[in-house]
Amino acid sequence: MILYIAEKPSLGRAIADVLPKPLQKGDGFIRAANGDCVSWCVGHLLEQAEPDAYSPEYKSWKFEHLPIVPDAWKMKPKYKMRGQIAVLRGLVKEASQLVNAGDPDREGQLLVDEIIAHLGVKGAKLQNAQRLLISDLNPQAVKRALGQLRLNKEFVPLSTSALARSRADWLYGMNMTRAYTIQGRKVGYQGVLSVGRVQTPVLGLVVRRDAEIADFVSKPFYEVLAHLVTDEQQRFSAKWQPSEACQPYMDEEGRVLAKGLAQNVVGRISGQNGTVTKVTAQDKKQNAPLPYSLSALQIDAAKRFGMSAKAVLDTCQSLYEKHKLITYPRSDSRYLPVEQHSLAPSVVRAVISGASELIAGCDEPNTKLKSKAWNDKKVDAHHAIVPTEKTANLASLTQAEKQLYLQIARQYLMQFYPAYLYKETQVEIIIAGGLFKTKAKQEVALGWKQLLKQSKEKTNSNDGKNDDDEHLANIPPLKKGQVLLCERGELVEKQTQPPKHFTDATLLSAMTGISRYVTDPEIRKILKDTDGLGTEATRAGIIELLFKRSYLSRQGKSILATDVGKGLINSLPQSATTPDMTALWENNLDAISRKEAKYQNFMQPLISSIHALIEQAGAQLPTSLQGVKSPDAGFKKRRFSAKKGAAKSQSAAAKTSASKPRSRKATASKRTSS
Repeated sequence: MILYIAEKPSLGRAIADVLPKPLQKGDGFIRAANGDCVSWCVGHLLEQAEPDAYSPEYKSWKFEHLPIVPDAWKMKPKYKMRGQIAVLRGLVKEASQLVNAGDPDREGQLLVDEIIAHLGVKGAKLQNAQRLLISDLNPQAVKRALGQLRLNKEFVPLSTSALARSRADWLYGMNMTRAYTIQGRKVGYQGVLSVGRVQTPVLGLVVRRDAEIADFVSKPFYEVLAHLVTDEQQRFSAKWQPSEACQPYMDEEGRVLAKGLAQNVVGRISGQNGTVTKVTAQDKKQNAPLPYSLSALQIDAAKRFGMSAKAVLDTCQSLYEKHKLITYPRSDSRYLPVEQHSLAPSVVRAVISGASELIAGCDEPNTKLKSKAWNDKKVDAHHAIVPTEKTANLASLTQAEKQLYLQIARQYLMQFYPAYLYKETQVEIIIAGGLFKTKAKQEVALGWKQLLKQSKEKTNSNDGKNDDDEHLANIPPLKKGQVLLCERGELVEKQTQPPKHFTDATLLSAMTGISRYVTDPEIRKILKDTDGLGTEATRAGIIELLFKRSYLSRQGKSILATDVGKGLINSLPQSATTPDMTALWENNLDAISRKEAKYQNFMQPLISSIHALIEQAGAQLPTSLQGVKSPDAGFKKRRFSAKKGAAKSQSAAAKTSASKPRSRKATASKRTSS
């Protein structure tokens, strides 16, 4: 008997639907006509034991116990999941072949692996266990996946990476939370101070941005425009480029701060002739943006629809599980396996059949085109989020579901259109010894951009470019050596602007492109191409968690830190509030998943750093929290309900769960895991 162990019941039902009929539904499993069975987890069936499972004295929060690092990690069944574990125990004994059908990511891998280990599977049954990777719940896609089973042991590094992350989060979060909560009480703060290796640096980003804005002093700066005319009375403008001699009168961003200097330039160029010294015309092209990863979709949806990261994830989960209209949504990839290109005609046909509005007034997509999105080297356990071969009934979708489906489908259709072509002309002009520049852009062929005509989208689908970034002038045909008249110079006074408060879109963007916020230049170099803070599956949960803990608040679209959030960040060592450490962790965890690093080489330095951090916490009081009122009902109530709150927080942080940890002493509540 083959036993398929799915991550959740919806995936289990999708697998059972393609097995031989008739199906017999049991309690927690489905049996096919050929005797094979499908059962499932319901998320993590196991959880890490509380600190008092290692020693009863850890039930009390005392500084002298810290750091708690277990010698041998303990897992325990979740109370409500004991029945399903019993079902799996019986089926695993009966089975001759096991198939891990967890979601196609490292957490999905661990989730099933940990229950297989908990049930004591060994020997040939363990060695021969297989891995089923499903990213599309439609029957034809599930059948294809069943024909492409791999050995589960190939994915041990992925599972080890998830295991290391969960243990590291547990160690860091529990010890730091206990340490700062205990210290906080000494200055009168009566609440739990939750510290996590991802959530706290994210909070730090917001606190520092708020401080920058509060401390910002606006100052004027000056630009000069030359209004030019040709002999044919064609008019256009060019902007002054200050020379090196002007450096003493400029700020670090190259803005002129001395009004007198700019006024002098205006006086010198008005009524003077200028000479065109350079004309360059370049044919340029812009390829279609890649299909979406979850973070890329969350960023675009926040900009376009004002949707929170969690709302996007929840809506995508519905489109995937309930409607079967998109592939697996918790993906960090923007690429597709080459073999999937053969599905393009049927997917495109399904999209156009259900959402013909996407190509209204546009050329037909050409499915013979193969964009750079199809790249096996960039695809691992999962691929970009794309539509499935199922035709959508848009009328049956909620507004949010329809918006996101159309967004994902349009991004996929773009892969079957040619590049956007345009000509860019840059002109340099010397007037009274000063350099002036202007440039113009002329569209040659819209290509994939014609799909944006029907939407009011201006941004180029999160590819980092924006059509409106530059206000390009309309300039007449010019040639080198041509003489022009500067009819007048114009002084333009502007004010420096403070940075903007974070929004859902910009905070997610900061989390994914975290190297921009890393302070150590060496670390920044290492991290430039890595994923950033958290994972695709956890980012939305982390942001929501900070709101639930009253560390963040909203003002319209803006995200601001609360007094508690500011007090916590200002009480912690800088290493705990900046992304450097956790971004390096993510880099190392990614290396473990690729067999380029070992578990122990990651955990041992981490344990040493936790010892140092606890020592640092004990050396000074968190005075920034004096006088700050806790949003909690009270420390005792919160402390003794920590276990209950842990499960909620763990789920909110989107599966940052644990497996069998490994080290020397253990954690309070899983509310600290991220």
